[in-house]
Amino acid sequence: MIKLFLPIALFLTLQSYAKMDLFKVEKQKYEVVFKGKGFEIRHYPSVILATYYSKAKKYKELSSPGFSKVAGYIFGNNESKSKIAMTSPVHMDMNSETSSMSFVMPSEYDLNNLPKPSSSEVKIHKSESEFVAVVSFGGYANDQVIKEQSEKLNTLLRDNNIKVIGKYRLLGYNAPFQFWGRTNDVIVAVEWKK
Repeated sequence: MIKLFLPIALFLTLQSYAKMDLFKVEKQKYEVVFKGKGFEIRHYPSVILATYYSKAKKYKELSSPGFSKVAGYIFGNNESKSKIAMTSPVHMDMNSETSSMSFVMPSEYDLNNLPKPSSSEVKIHKSESEFVAVVSFGGYANDQVIKEQSEKLNTLLRDNNIKVIGKYRLLGYNAPFQFWGRTNDVIVAVEWKK
């Protein structure tokens, strides 16, 4: 009985710590400017991103190599071997042209004080500020779920006469080993007057 109890207790303890760690991670700042039924409009100010670009067309094709490249950068694969804190969310853009995975750099950094990536596959750049429509969902993301949530958001925006001006993207907030309390957003840039 004890042999069965110990692994279960260890697993539950690790999940509790994974959930608590989420609250210690700096989250990208935004302002909710409109709450609709089933979606919201947010304004995201400009941030510094570390981005890996890929020809991947599917979630799994981008998620593993993208994460390892950008995580490698923040874990010390850079010119000064500096460790950079993880932030939330991770941005993923999968499309028929160039796909990408990006980490938001902590707010203490700017383009002048971030170390240069050792890998030429990781690019540091500043995002544009933007208004995005957002639909949130739990669990693990995959191509089918992302497609369903994108279609749901598209319908909500069409029904509310809100013009889409970008591509649908995924924001993931949790480490892969966190099984409960997962949060994801599908977002798309929209035309919005403040």
